[in-house]
Amino acid sequence: MSDHHLFGQVDQYLEDLFIGEDPLLNQVLANSEAAQIPAIQVSPLQGKFLMLMVQITGAKRVLEIGTLTGYSSLWLARALPADGQLITLEFQAKHAALAQQHFDLADLSDRITCHQGPALDTLPSLEGDPPFDLVFIDADKVNYSAYLDWALRLTRPGSVIIADNVVRRGQVLDPARVADEDERIAAQAVRDFNATMATHDQLDAIA
Repeated sequence: MSDHHLFGQVDQYLEDLFIGEDPLLNQVLANSEAAQIPAIQVSPLQGKFLMLMVQITGAKRVLEIGTLTGYSSLWLARALPADGQLITLEFQAKHAALAQQHFDLADLSDRITCHQGPALDTLPSLEGDPPFDLVFIDADKVNYSAYLDWALRLTRPGSVIIADNVVRRGQVLDPARVADEDERIAAQAVRDFNATMATHDQLDAIA
């Protein structure tokens, strides 16, 4: 049995044990597949982790950079109190429109606001608002360091910043050896992001 197949079985075991069936989230995934949107959302286990992080930190204001079709957004929003707020940013209009349908379906539109457009255009509009308690970054890798700069500007001491895809299937070890140009650029951007996280004087970080 290959390691990849074994890890897949372990993930399924853990999903069955700790999550079980979730008809709403299954519908979100089915709708996304039907719309031919790439299946690059977080896994169910990662979604549950995000939910627990909101609960553990007592976050009331959450910022998500990279909505896709709202799968991770729903995990985050489910953990918010009734007066909590999730601001989520999505570049693609098609993705944002489907995400809004999912927020309505989950009856969580009262606590989720989706801004469609380039995140670096939207983020400045959030300055002056109350600080965010938790930020989840899961968007285009080339701008990860810029997103981190904004996350620091829009949070407070004690806030939590979580970023997905910081290993890139091992490509961060030596981006120069990655054959595909786009993948190479992404891997280098994430490697730079990791280095910043590890050495930033405002952050205690781990990957």
